[in-house]
Amino acid sequence: MAEPVVGTERRTVEAPLPAVRPPRRRPWLALAVLLLVAAAIGAALWFHPWRQDEPQHAGRAGEPPQTVRAVAVEKGELPVDLDALGTVSPLATATVKPQVAGQLVQIGFREGQDVKAGDFLAQIDPRPYQIALEQAQATLAKDQALLKNAQVDLERYQRLARQDSIAGQQVDTQQALVRQYEATLQTDQAQIDAAQLNLTYSRVTAPVDGRIGLRQVDLGNYVTAGTTGIVVITQVLPISVLFTLPQDDVSAVLEEMGKGEKLTAEAFDRTNTRRLAQGTLETVDNQVDTTTGTVKLRAGFANDDEALFPNQFVNVRLRVRTLQDVPIVPVAAVQRGVPGTYVYVVGQDDTVSVRPITQGPSNGERVAVTAGLEPGERVVTDGADRLRDGAKIVVAGEKPAEAPGAAAGGHLPAQGAAGHRRQPQ
Repeated sequence: MAEPVVGTERRTVEAPLPAVRPPRRRPWLALAVLLLVAAAIGAALWFHPWRQDEPQHAGRAGEPPQTVRAVAVEKGELPVDLDALGTVSPLATATVKPQVAGQLVQIGFREGQDVKAGDFLAQIDPRPYQIALEQAQATLAKDQALLKNAQVDLERYQRLARQDSIAGQQVDTQQALVRQYEATLQTDQAQIDAAQLNLTYSRVTAPVDGRIGLRQVDLGNYVTAGTTGIVVITQVLPISVLFTLPQDDVSAVLEEMGKGEKLTAEAFDRTNTRRLAQGTLETVDNQVDTTTGTVKLRAGFANDDEALFPNQFVNVRLRVRTLQDVPIVPVAAVQRGVPGTYVYVVGQDDTVSVRPITQGPSNGERVAVTAGLEPGERVVTDGADRLRDGAKIVVAGEKPAEAPGAAAGGHLPAQGAAGHRRQPQ
């Protein structure tokens, strides 16, 4: 017989599949990872470059002196300049266009020629305008004769009216006819003036002083009034430069101009190395450009040597004022960090100390110090990034001072002739 089903089910229950046991956790591994991450973060913070900007308040014992460069604080005058980008702009630019139409029959200029206002430039065929003038003059003569005849008739009618020989209405009609002819004469004179003006316009002259550019139309072409350009005249002597300054700098400029001072402006080439011309500030615009936050200014230049060319790009240096009798240091000596603005002052014992200062105006290379330094003190200009407060230094080009007891103890200086370093004590 077949084995009962009940028995089969019992064997299945007696041999279950083994359960999957979870892996054992290792808490020490996670703790080790956390410690490594913390150590890496601490090392990164300790060696981060921002620590170099913070002056230290105590030197490390036994450190060798650092070689630096230092200069003495000077007392003198410091020009305060503002630098800007500018474009050479002529004081006048005129595109010469004919005021009457006609054929161009004569050109009286050379390209690149300097002209004065009123000089002859071109001639448009004057014959049509001469004929129109003669016609207007003939019409005036005819109407003058009609007026004369009407005036004679009016005098006759007035005599007859006093004798009560004609009606008064006839006299009034004749007076109206005389006034009509008088108005006609005024119209004729206006026609003559217009024809005379057109004839004058057929002779094209220079409207301004300046230099002539390239000719825009050739001889024999038909030119249209107010449309066809003949030539462009640009004034180059004198000339101006338009430049912009931030709105925060304009107040100092306006303050000096309010005192009646003439501010000097210098124009340099694109590389800002060669001075092209020197002039004066002429005017400041009356509004701020809201898109850039700047204000336009115009400086004038005589340009006798014609070093400035219209639409030329230049660098402008505007001298606002000159400070007198102020302590001056190179810009490289000024450091910035936790104390604010400071310098490293060289002491008598070849150590440096951190000295907070109040910085004044700068001209890009030197800066005025309004508080914190006295003339004659020496400040570090090169090598300050490796210094700390109280650090020993060696000024390049100077012999370091010997440490106390060096002769008795035989200790070597920081760097001897053989290049040996003094060992930490």
